[in-house]
Amino acid sequence: MKRVDSAKTVYEQRRTKKRSGMLSAELVMVLPILFIVLFGLFEFALLFTARGELSEASRVAARKATIPGVTHDTVEQEIRKVLSPRLQRTMEVSIDQGQRSGDVVTVAIACDMNSASPDLLWPIGYSLKNRKIYEVTKMIRE
Repeated sequence: MKRVDSAKTVYEQRRTKKRSGMLSAELVMVLPILFIVLFGLFEFALLFTARGELSEASRVAARKATIPGVTHDTVEQEIRKVLSPRLQRTMEVSIDQGQRSGDVVTVAIACDMNSASPDLLWPIGYSLKNRKIYEVTKMIRE
């Protein structure tokens, strides 16, 4: 009886020694894919957050721009109150306030994607360089 038990353990030891390199090989193959997926999720989350900020800033600015007597500088100050400093660095603002009551007021904001998120996926060919996030809000002037 004892001999069978010792034979089993020797067999199990040989089997685990053979498979010890398989875990490393599997890890080497799967780890880059896992990192790409994680980097993509992180980058998407940051871009999605920046898009929300731009959306809120354009809505606030459009509300302000519908009020008679408001200047472009006042509208831009409202945008700067909402946007984070990293997005303010590259923002481009376009404001069309209209002339009379009932005209459409348009506020458009654009920011570089690089200011919103680090460029994590450039090694696989997806770069944020020279890409922008846009947000446009239209409202009726009072």
